[in-house]
Amino acid sequence: MKKRVLFLVNHDVVIYNFRKEIVEKLIAEGFEVIISSPGGERIEDLKAMGCEYEEIIFDRHGTNVFNELKLIKYYKQLIKRVKADVVLTFTIKPNIYGGIACKTLGIPYIANITGLGTAVENGGLMQKITTALYKNAFKKINTVFFQNQENMDFFKRRNIAVSKHKLLPGSGVNLEQFNLLDYPSDDKIEFVFISRIMKQKGIEQYLEAAEFIKGKYPNTRFHICGFCEEAYEDKLYKYHNEGIIHYHGMIRNINNILERTHCTIHPTYYPEGLSNVLLESAAVGRPIITTDRSGCREVVDDGINGYIVKANNSEDLILKIEGFLKLEFLVKKQMGLAGRKKVEKSFDRNTVIKAYMEEINKC
Repeated sequence: MKKRVLFLVNHDVVIYNFRKEIVEKLIAEGFEVIISSPGGERIEDLKAMGCEYEEIIFDRHGTNVFNELKLIKYYKQLIKRVKADVVLTFTIKPNIYGGIACKTLGIPYIANITGLGTAVENGGLMQKITTALYKNAFKKINTVFFQNQENMDFFKRRNIAVSKHKLLPGSGVNLEQFNLLDYPSDDKIEFVFISRIMKQKGIEQYLEAAEFIKGKYPNTRFHICGFCEEAYEDKLYKYHNEGIIHYHGMIRNINNILERTHCTIHPTYYPEGLSNVLLESAAVGRPIITTDRSGCREVVDDGINGYIVKANNSEDLILKIEGFLKLEFLVKKQMGLAGRKKVEKSFDRNTVIKAYMEEINKC
């Protein structure tokens, strides 16, 4: 009888964009894969791969106690109904409430900490509550995967599932899908911001830098790609209409934008796990400018394959962009090649797939 692996996630993109290869490997090895996620445009793609799909509706940011208890009940019913042999959880709510359900039912489970989230990082009451929930959820966990050392140290200091910790190179990057792209000519230097459009991802700093640089260096172009989670639509369209930025909204294939841009800017100060945008940009040979914080600095050797800037600091970002603009074309290109070599050495997704298969087979 085939073993059944259940994925609990808060968004279909969490699986399709960053864990698709794990799903493919499981199916190739004879496992049956079930995905529990809110609906999304990638669900049909996952079903076409051979996955079963169980729809769930929940508020990723909600804190209503009764709704959270309902989520635990749903996960328990789901795990029993689909007869899961192993459960894999990603992101905060599936990790905590899926973990509590698995612990109660005695089902093996593996969690992935894709970042601590603002509630945990900012301290205070929410940090205490969330930490207590993690400690409860992970009492009987088989493995907790972390994407950066800082997150793992946070759990160690609080004695949460200490003997179960393993460090991964983020989600890794598919080096075939994100192969080395030709570096574009320098007739016009183009930058890109690829992220959810929200304050903590550094959108304010990017817009301020774009406005200043565009005014001083007209032969530049600033792109923005991503879904607006906060009320930035009016501002983005205003800047777009004024020619300061080019806003593309959501894009399915980021290679289409990376092939025309010279540098990816990721000025986030959000509690990242390890930035997939940076990994993918470096993989295709694009220099990167990002903040000096965990989840970002791991991908950058400052001055070699990009630049590190101070978090929440538009002036420093502008300074680094100007420094990049002054580089010779071949130096920019060499930065991109250095980034490709770095991800080949340290961030190959096959490493992540191997680690998951080892832990699943142990279960």
